[in-house]
Amino acid sequence: MLANIAGPDGLIILLVIVVVLFGSTQLPKLARSLGAAQNEFKKGLAEGAADHGAPAAGGTSTTKES
Repeated sequence: MLANIAGPDGLIILLVIVVVLFGSTQLPKLARSLGAAQNEFKKGLAEGAADHGAPAAGGTSTTKES
């Protein structure tokens, strides 16, 4: 079902629904909050990787785990 929405027509319909629900004046605020949430998520991933000694960029580790 989700694969049917992922096409160009589904994305346009989804965009129209978002504009109707949030209004054009609220969209910049929504985009800013989504960007801030994404930055916090990436920062949390980097901190978690640093705590466990793993590379933050998704690289492979050279140490073996037993």
